[in-house]
Amino acid sequence: MDYEEETEEQKQYTRMTQTPIHKLITTLAVPTIISMMVTAIYNMADTFFVSQLGTSAAGAVGIVFSLMALIQAVGFMLGIGSGSLISRLLGQKRKEEADQVGSTGFFMALVFGLAVTALGLIFLKPLMKLLGSTPTILPYASDYARYILLGAPVMGGSFVLNNVLRSEGKATLSMVGISLGGILNIILDPIFIFGMGLGISGAAIATVLSQCVSFCILLACFLTKKSTVRLHIRNISRKGATYLDIVTTGFASFCRQGLASIATAVLNVQAAAYGDPAVAAMSIVGRIFMLVLAAMIGFGQGFQPVAGFNYGAKNYRRVKEAFFFSLKTGILLMTILAVAGWFTAPSLMALFRKEDAQVIAIGTFAVRAQCLVLPLFPLGVISNMTFQVIGKSLWATLLSAARQGIFFLPLILLLPPLIGLYGVQLTQPLADLFTFAACFFFLVPFFRELNAQVEEQERTA
Repeated sequence: MDYEEETEEQKQYTRMTQTPIHKLITTLAVPTIISMMVTAIYNMADTFFVSQLGTSAAGAVGIVFSLMALIQAVGFMLGIGSGSLISRLLGQKRKEEADQVGSTGFFMALVFGLAVTALGLIFLKPLMKLLGSTPTILPYASDYARYILLGAPVMGGSFVLNNVLRSEGKATLSMVGISLGGILNIILDPIFIFGMGLGISGAAIATVLSQCVSFCILLACFLTKKSTVRLHIRNISRKGATYLDIVTTGFASFCRQGLASIATAVLNVQAAAYGDPAVAAMSIVGRIFMLVLAAMIGFGQGFQPVAGFNYGAKNYRRVKEAFFFSLKTGILLMTILAVAGWFTAPSLMALFRKEDAQVIAIGTFAVRAQCLVLPLFPLGVISNMTFQVIGKSLWATLLSAARQGIFFLPLILLLPPLIGLYGVQLTQPLADLFTFAACFFFLVPFFRELNAQVEEQERTA
């Protein structure tokens, strides 16, 4: 390592461990919020433009979203698993091991993506039916999914590159790559769908092309050595423990995203009993709240490297300070968005399917029900990200599984037979309420342990 590189790494270490918490998290969170919001906006743009093709086409977006959630599940597992380990390793000044973790996670994601592409294309139509396609939605879903599957390796690789940059505290570089790709997607959607007459396939092609652009920009940050971590095939670990650490650390993200995929598929199946308008409405509601929750998750991803760096450096008081600052800010943000969402719910739904009053009515009720519990969401996000980045993988996994697994899946199976369509609309808000309550079972022992570590440091200082 040369002197200039070492000095730059020391500056980054000092920044992450000494900058005032509110300033540091805000600085890191703004780029990640922008990245998440742009991603959510171009997903909404897909839904908006495809919805102009008809109710069945709008439903197809919800079907394929569960497939994309599965790809994201593994991408996030490897990306956040690598990133969380890298934050702690850099906090402990173990850079060579951080290079190994980053390189291993990246190439694992590429291999996984290729496997998804091959298997998905072979079993395309059975897969779409399994995810909840009705006979009228199936042709649209198959056309859309075909191209999304081709982009799986690039999507998986981008998740790792993105999270490694964030873990270093270089969220701005990550933002540039994700945002430029997302903006391109929004521009290409109407051109491909309507201008070139490609229909729903055009939306998928636009998504994959934008993902390729993001991937190239993110990879360029590593090739031009703008990142602290160095990615190279020679750095791939030969130790099974490294692979296991990445997977176990990121497994909470896999549960969260994987269960989101399963939950969306089951939701589609349950909604399909009430016709294509119900599937389309719940698909649109899902995209609206993807945008809302993206802001909170983006803020949480700004908090996560701060917690990881400082936990690795044994600055436990800063970890505690970061947690409560992020929680209070998140509650304020979600409360504002909940109020706005309640009053604009009918207009939001009409924006997508103004020709279908049934879609608007179903979606408006679901949006307002979700707004009631939205201020509770930050506790789950911040708690989960804290446990993940400090290495409490089991706690993080259980909490990740709660929202769309432990609570959502039983509710979506039990409520519709009891209260009909209301059961489909109320399942997610009720699951969020139960998840909020479950957080305290993990937070009480965590803060008891953290406070003891802070007191021990103060006694020996």
